[in-house]
Amino acid sequence: IVTDTRNHQSWTDDLPLCQMCGVGTAPNCVYGPDGKGTQSHPNEDGHLRFRGDDGCFLYGVFNGYDGSRVANFASQCLTAELLLGQLNSGHTDNDVRRILTQAFDVVEKSYFETIDDALAEKANLSNYLLPHNENVPFHQLSPQSQKVMERLKELEQEVSGGATVAVALILNNKLYIANVGTNRVLLCKSSSDGQNQVLQIGRPHSTDNEDELQRLAALGLDSARIRQAGQIAGQSSSRRLGDYRVKFNYNEIDVLSAAKSKPVVAEPEIHGGQSLEGVTGFLLLMSEGLINALESAHGPEQANQEIVAMVAAELAQQTSLEAVAQSVVDRVKRLHHDVFVSGRQRATYCSRHEDMTLLIRTLNYPLADAALTPTQGGRICPVSVPYSNSQSTSKTSVTLSLVMPSQSTLTNGTNTASTLEEGTPTPGQSPTATLQSTNTQTQSSSSSSGDGSLFRQRGSQAAQPDETGRVPPYVDFSQFYRLWGSDHGDGQSMQGGLGPQ
Repeated sequence: IVTDTRNHQSWTDDLPLCQMCGVGTAPNCVYGPDGKGTQSHPNEDGHLRFRGDDGCFLYGVFNGYDGSRVANFASQCLTAELLLGQLNSGHTDNDVRRILTQAFDVVEKSYFETIDDALAEKANLSNYLLPHNENVPFHQLSPQSQKVMERLKELEQEVSGGATVAVALILNNKLYIANVGTNRVLLCKSSSDGQNQVLQIGRPHSTDNEDELQRLAALGLDSARIRQAGQIAGQSSSRRLGDYRVKFNYNEIDVLSAAKSKPVVAEPEIHGGQSLEGVTGFLLLMSEGLINALESAHGPEQANQEIVAMVAAELAQQTSLEAVAQSVVDRVKRLHHDVFVSGRQRATYCSRHEDMTLLIRTLNYPLADAALTPTQGGRICPVSVPYSNSQSTSKTSVTLSLVMPSQSTLTNGTNTASTLEEGTPTPGQSPTATLQSTNTQTQSSSSSSGDGSLFRQRGSQAAQPDETGRVPPYVDFSQFYRLWGSDHGDGQSMQGGLGPQ
């Protein structure tokens, strides 16, 4: 079904892309002591966003690791298994769930078929080389053994790696989510009174997921030990595609060795169908790298609300979904970097981030009016996302005040069941927002504080330009110039040297 991924071409390249969708990406980054970042490996994330027949739409975000082979293969194969007529408007919810489950099963089996020969060769060469040369330094091996060792390294690179995936399917105006691993899906619903309800669909399959730990314990594994380790063979996911080590050689991995059967599986957790009839809002698919970068910078308590606030703010300003998604990813990347260079408490968690991918699919949600810009009567107001120290839940409401055109107020924000309130902004004032989690008290704030100060309020009175069209200076740099002069011992005063001329 799938063409050779090595030539980077597939029949899926000819499928129509969904135009109600935008994708933003950023490569992995490791910061040096000076704050400069370098990419440590090629981007391993992937995504898909296709429009099929019969009102069918397919979206996916793939978080690859140890190479992009599995992510690339899975994105093509899943598309082939779902958009070649397997789905139609006559299918029930049970039919769709069954087809999604079968598609993931085919992807997993088909992938391992592609590396069967390499795995067999690897096993034969390992038997030839071991055990006699197990602890012998490479330069002391015979020429023949050195060649075998080099070939084993090539084969390991060819067969290693895996991927986690979150897939969204829209059929008959119903939403279905299929998740394997640690990516995240959020559904944001806007109501007519200008509020947003944020719903996380499903929980990540990770080493702190109670259901997953129970599943592993039923196989004879020590769930407390797995939770404490926080990883299984280098990854936090307890379900994943590919990764032959945890699928075939799990008895050689310490925390998995006691398993009665395969502990790390590729079976998706499926939610839906959820009706999208009359829904206005947007759907977000986020790779693990994006989630981790934001949570590393600001903590996990309000990560969902923060990302929704960013998306809503960009939707109110941008005229392209691609620009919206990329702007949000860029903002997360800057936040992560800024926390690292700040030296604040969370800086130690922000020395690096993995590849980041964000897919946005709007649901009857308007983009900004291209004619409305900050210089043509629109005024951008900051968005307040109060913080809570308690653990977040999967369903939280957040009110967002975003853009105030000069003559009217445009707000976005939760559902009619929400207990949120919002003051009506007046010209010259910034709006306030309140947020209530299902397990916390209502909090009200005009801006976040500490590391959570994602959006800061501007002064209530905007500076007015003078007759030349310039805005008067409003930051006093005299202390900076004074310290600079004294540190550099040049004896220059503010007026005579560095100060403004």
